[in-house]
Parts: sequence; C-alpha cells; structure tokens
Amino acid sequence: MRPLPSGEPVEVIGGKAHGLGVLMRLGLAVPAGFVIGAHACRAYLRDGRLPGGLAAEVSAALAGLPDGEVAVRSGAGVSMPGMMTTVLGLPADPIGPLLDAVTEVFASWHTPRARTYRELNGVPHDLGTAVTIQAMVYGDRDPRSGTGVAFTRDPTTGAPAPFGDVLFGRRGDAVVSGREATVPLGELAGREPAVWAGLTHAMARVEAHYRDACYLEFTYESGDLWFLQVRPGRFTGAAAVVVAADLADEGVIGRAEALLRVAPEDLRRVARVTGPADVVARGLGACPGVATGRVATSAEAAVRMAAAGPVVLVRPETSPLDLRGIAAAAGIVTARGGPASHAAVVARAMGRPAVVGAAGLVVSPGSVRAGGRTIPEGALVTLDGTSGEVALGEPAVTAELADAHVHRLLGWADDVSGGVPDRPEAERLRAAHVVLRQ
Repeated sequence: MRPLPSGEPVEVIGGKAHGLGVLMRLGLAVPAGFVIGAHACRAYLRDGRLPGGLAAEVSAALAGLPDGEVAVRSGAGVSMPGMMTTVLGLPADPIGPLLDAVTEVFASWHTPRARTYRELNGVPHDLGTAVTIQAMVYGDRDPRSGTGVAFTRDPTTGAPAPFGDVLFGRRGDAVVSGREATVPLGELAGREPAVWAGLTHAMARVEAHYRDACYLEFTYESGDLWFLQVRPGRFTGAAAVVVAADLADEGVIGRAEALLRVAPEDLRRVARVTGPADVVARGLGACPGVATGRVATSAEAAVRMAAAGPVVLVRPETSPLDLRGIAAAAGIVTARGGPASHAAVVARAMGRPAVVGAAGLVVSPGSVRAGGRTIPEGALVTLDGTSGEVALGEPAVTAELADAHVHRLLGWADDVSGGVPDRPEAERLRAAHVVLRQ
C-alpha cells in the first residue's frame, strides 16, 4: 500500500498513480488517495483471492482520507483506455463493498476486451493492474461543477493550442464514454474563467515536465479544480511530426530526440476526400485518414463482414465491448462523443480513421439513418477522419502531409545519416534512426 504521491516505478503503481504523483510534485490539486500495487493483482489472479493482510492495509489507509465516498480505478503500467473496470461513488465504511470493488477491478484484467486489447497492442498478459483509491470529487455537484479532458495540443493536427471536451454538471465517465454530447474545451473559458486559468497553467506545467504534448483529465467541483490523470499524448501520424518539429524549434528537445520520436509509419501521406462526394453526415474528425467499406452496425457484424472486405463500424457510441469490431474495421463512425471519447481515443491508438459526434446520425440494428436517408447494413460508405464527413460510395481521394514540418524533420534526418532527398521519406527517417541508435 502506497500513499500518493509515490516514487515507485510505473510498473509497480501503474501509469495512473505515477501521473498523479507527477501532478502533485508540480503543485497541482489531486484528490487524496493511495495505491494498491500491481503485485497484489498478480497474486489475486494466481490464487483467486485478495492477498492476506490487504484488508487491514486498506482499512488503515482509508483512515487518512476525508470522510465521504471514494473512487476505485484501475491503472496498469501500460495505458489500456477503457478496458478495465472503474467503480465510482462507494460509502468507504463499511470496507466490504470497497474490497469487492478492488476484486472487480483485478478480475477485469482478464475480461475478453482487456485480453483482446493486449493482444492487439503487444502488451504482456502477466503485468496485472494497480488500483488507485481516491476521495471523490463531483462534477455534478452544482451549476459551478463540471468535468473534461484536455490535450495540450491538437491530437489530430499537432497544432499548439488547448484541445478537448468538457461537460457542465456531469461526472467524468460521461465524457469518456461518449454517451453525452460534449462541448469544446474552450467554452470553459467564458463560463469558469478561474478554472480555465488553472487548467491552462497546469497544461503548461505538465508539458514542460514531460517535454511533450500531454493529456489531462480534470473535474471541477463548485469552482475548485482537481486533476485525475495525466500522461504524454503519444500522438501519431501528422500530429507526431508537427509536435516533434515544433518542440525542437522551441528548444524543448534536441533534433536527435525529435527524430527518434517520429516513427517512419508517421510519415505516411494522410488521405483526404477531394472528389465530389454524396455527404450524408458530418461530425468531428477524430483520427486522420480515409476509410471506405461496407456499413456494419455492431461489432459482431464488423468481425463477420470483414472476412469479405473492408467495413466501417457505425455505432451510437463505442464501448470496450466493441473492441473486436474496431479492430476488424477500416474506420469508425459514431453518432455521439467528442475527440476524447472512447471511440476517438481507441481509434487514434489503433490508427483507424474515425469520425465522432455525427449529428443527426441514428444507428439501428441493420441500418443507419442519416441525411434523411436510410442506409442499410452492407452499403458502401467513405469517411474522412480529417474533415469529419461521411459520404455514400467511394469518392476520389488524394494524399498529403504537413509538408513544412516534414521537410524540416527530413532535412535533420539527412544531416544525421548523410542521406539524399530523393529517397522515400520513410527510408530517410529510418536511416537517421539507425545512426542515432548506434
């Protein structure tokens, strides 16, 4: 049992608690709490019961928290967004239900969705998860409460401006689930200027600490701002190129580090719809690229139909239960949710073009209604994960890159490797990686 902040390695206390420790050391407000290390999860998975003595340790740690409800959250050493259980709003006395919640979180390590995510992302099955237990803060307390997620830079383009979602008078699970329509993060500035000032201050602090774009989860209760999670943004594609080049230009990181932060795959040219298109829905571009495929309205249908060709998974919103369908699909469209919803986060992690929050889109078993038309399952559609448009059929596309940033980055790569500009872009970057890693 370890109080927050803890200096233990991320493999022991998990990414969530490790980030909370960073926030506290930076002087940012974090709800009081403590951590049950991942070793306890591994013992539970091995023996089928909580380790002896854990109940007494939890009881002693609870005595150091304010009276009231607590939140029980998973936190593996490797980020697994939405794949494991979270239990909010538990009475800490009596301790029985709290220990049941810890057991539920540990057991969720081996749910099919969590196993599938680990298999798709090369995460070892024997890591286990830590559990963070914290005093609750309430985004639904009163009219001056709310919750949101924030990126220090745009995760789609890499642009250096605050980006994210906020909900007023709601708890954090409503934002990440995509069940409710969020509003752009910037609307917080006019509604709660003091909270906005605290948030932008925190964004600057964490980006300076990590020397990278960052992701933050926050709740404000009656005007008081609290932080619940932080991690590096882990951008991909054009956003990774832009952020790495900008940080090097700003002197935050060196050119060598900037080159190593960009994978050769990030230099792929991002497709955009450019030809005439029969657009039936518009939402928010959540992950760049174009995907064309047959409409599938459930994860099961996506897996089944993908054997015969590309599919586009269309859902009201996605949840961890849709993971197999997301993995099988060429692209994702949701009727609800914002750029930090489950669909958007998982699509970016898996490199799937995605459109979220498509207003007016109604998804039913076997069909979709959009733009006043009914689109049957199996119909061919194309989504543009940059513009947020969904069109019938297969319009013409072209590919493009954030050219100014790419040329600058590749110039640095050629300086390192002695390469020549007429080689393919990915080869030029790969050659620089070889030299830098020697």
